[in-house]
Amino acid sequence: MKLIINGKDVETDEAHTVTELLKEQKVKWPDMVSVELNGTILKRETFASTGLNEGDKVEFLYFMGGGRESD
Repeated sequence: MKLIINGKDVETDEAHTVTELLKEQKVKWPDMVSVELNGTILKRETFASTGLNEGDKVEFLYFMGGGRESD
């Protein structure tokens, strides 16, 4: 099945759910990533039950903290 992951065409044979996709793509810190599927941010508790379909657009979103306050 072909998916668009973070703007790139990716072929996957094994991933049928978001959880499986995270494992297959070897996502570092899967507990820290948010997933957007076709423009909708998914709740973490739905990853295992959310199926993927041909042509789906998936974005892995990492929120970073840091920086410094301006004076």
